[in-house]
Amino acid sequence: MSILQSLSTIVQRVNAAPDLQSALNIIVRDVRSSMGTEVCTVYMADHDEGRLVFAATEGLNREELGNVSLNFGQGLVGKVASREEPINTSNAQEHPDFQYLEDIGEEAFNSFLGVPIVHHRTVLGVLVVQQTDRRSFDESEEAFLLTMAAQLASVIAHAQATGALEPSNDRTVVNAEFRGIAGASGVAIGQALVVSPPADLYSVPSRRSRDIYEELVFFRACVSRVRKDVALLSSQLADRLPPEELALFEVYAKMLDQHALPAEIEALIEAGEWAQGAVARVVLAHLRQFEQMENSYLSERAVDVKDLGRRLLEYLQQAAHEPMIYPENVILVGNEITATMLAEVPREKLAGIVSLKGSHNSHVAILARSMGVPTVMGAVDLPFTEIEGNELIVDGYAGVVFFNPSLELRASYQQIAEEEQLVSRGLEALKDLSCETTDGHKISLMVNTGLASDVSRSLDRGAEGVGLYRTEVPFLMRDRFPSEEEQRAIYRMHLEAFAPKPVTMRTLDVGGDKSLPYFLIHEDNPFLGWRGIRVTLDHPEIFLPQVRAMMKASEGIDNLRIMLPMITHMEELDQSIALIKRAYKELLDEDFKINFPSIGVMIEVPAAIYLTREMASKVDFISVGSNDLTQYLLAVDRNNPNVADLYLSYHPAVLQSLQLIVLAAHEVNKPVSICGELASDPGAALLLLAMGYDSLSMNATNLPKVKSVIRAFSKQEADHLLQQVMLMDSADRVQTAVEDMLESRGVTRLFRDSRRERDAR
Repeated sequence: MSILQSLSTIVQRVNAAPDLQSALNIIVRDVRSSMGTEVCTVYMADHDEGRLVFAATEGLNREELGNVSLNFGQGLVGKVASREEPINTSNAQEHPDFQYLEDIGEEAFNSFLGVPIVHHRTVLGVLVVQQTDRRSFDESEEAFLLTMAAQLASVIAHAQATGALEPSNDRTVVNAEFRGIAGASGVAIGQALVVSPPADLYSVPSRRSRDIYEELVFFRACVSRVRKDVALLSSQLADRLPPEELALFEVYAKMLDQHALPAEIEALIEAGEWAQGAVARVVLAHLRQFEQMENSYLSERAVDVKDLGRRLLEYLQQAAHEPMIYPENVILVGNEITATMLAEVPREKLAGIVSLKGSHNSHVAILARSMGVPTVMGAVDLPFTEIEGNELIVDGYAGVVFFNPSLELRASYQQIAEEEQLVSRGLEALKDLSCETTDGHKISLMVNTGLASDVSRSLDRGAEGVGLYRTEVPFLMRDRFPSEEEQRAIYRMHLEAFAPKPVTMRTLDVGGDKSLPYFLIHEDNPFLGWRGIRVTLDHPEIFLPQVRAMMKASEGIDNLRIMLPMITHMEELDQSIALIKRAYKELLDEDFKINFPSIGVMIEVPAAIYLTREMASKVDFISVGSNDLTQYLLAVDRNNPNVADLYLSYHPAVLQSLQLIVLAAHEVNKPVSICGELASDPGAALLLLAMGYDSLSMNATNLPKVKSVIRAFSKQEADHLLQQVMLMDSADRVQTAVEDMLESRGVTRLFRDSRRERDAR
């Protein structure tokens, strides 16, 4: 068997293990066999005690498992863990770091190779192989063990996480903690509700059925429909496929026999599991068994089982016979939460959000901040299908989720939530006050909107207009493109609500992490692909009705501004303006009494930074989209939790770029706003004010906080802070300088976010 095959087989077997100890036992057995060594051992890290515990072995004394341990840095094993790199020696006992361990029986073995098991920069343990012969393991063996440890790290982390939810001695682990990334600040305490995309076997939550008899009847009806589908496909293809390929449909029919897969699924339903969960559990169990088989024909049958399982699940989901019942405080949990999933939960019941995929600047996290819903993104180790109905605490400041919190922990977070409410009420008095520094420098504070619920929240917090209306949100909420009239009605509502204050509507911005369910864009690198203005210029039949709807909606109000996203080339700008002028002329010909709206360009890509002056000379205003601009400047996917700690808004390159943009636009006397999430950061707002930005647009939740900080400082103090940080060479130094200044004025109560998130890292 090749190295790749060995790796794949071991990982599949470990994935199929029912618990962590079983997984470790498989690792030591299979690695020893694959490498032909006499000993394979795993030491697991206990970070609370700072020790490495003798956890699993093939070749040493199993009776001492769990009884023997080493400190980090102690012995060869401890040195591997503390240095986070391999040790390969032909004579372990003569190595200066050797530490003799009694009773485990390793004194007979001389050759030693140990590699760290690391997951997200955390050492989970050490994987060791040993032999009697005095020899150094060769490069290929060391590479194999390193690769194996890297492959197994996430599997072990997941097994540990799953184990934290399982009863031990009739008691579930209290305060099980799962780390992610802070998505939207705040604290939420509520009941987990797991949502999953259609026909995804891996995302179906475990859930109790409300009526076992009804669930069985429902399941059998769906099985009958799948049987009919299979029979129909077989008859349609009978004259087009050879007999050996048609035999596949006979296999499907046998799998669907009442005594085959359905019998196993019904047994789970009779035990109380809902039909969707039962299908997922049984099918995934069979998949794991098939995938472990070395016979290629049998292992390929996993595809057939998965296909049947997905067909069954799809029918169960399409014909779901029970309406969703939402608890009072919903913590929405899923592998990847989408805008449509958010929209399905009544706003008054949505307390918090947890998404395994995505990061702080994912589209859903931005929507969550707009809604003021505490959110944790990138909680990759959370066994989300196992937590339905359980109480969770979502710490949107530190990016942590707690499962089964103790009374003490719950009380502590309840106190934080109450403090938040007090601070929020204290800021309400600022609503009607102008946003100006202590020495009279004014800056306009606007809001980012997209949901209808944003309107009243924005006005309640004293917004001076809309700096970014995300027109893609109404598109995301439908199963088709909205008509021109449907768009007009939605836009009219927003324009009227804020009149006479300006409303800046961004033309349709899809692609990247925002895909429409009826207009899917499949690309290997979507953020560098077909998105923003690139899509709408290629589809004038989408662009023209949208800008027509915007201008029709502005009739008699005249507070519309149109903003163009993802402009990279001057030609794109010229083409966009030409289309808007064409739509305007059409409307005049149709006797609409409208004025030509202000047109603006979003600076979101590095190339546009150096064309700011030229672009500004052709439009009425410039707006910086700092989320994408930061992503592209730092080459960091803002949705990828693996690199989330590299997405730094205070990075010196980002700050210098922001300064260049505002200087270039002001050279041609055009106003500049910023509508990315950086504008919502009260500390960053001081820097942006000093740079010369004319307006900041942010989520409504943070607007009072930003106003409070700006009113606490003078323009001169902000200028001095900017001069200091523009000489700094790291984001951490910049952030510390900003926070120290805020602390000097006693306003840090508003900024639990940054300190706690940084401490968590």
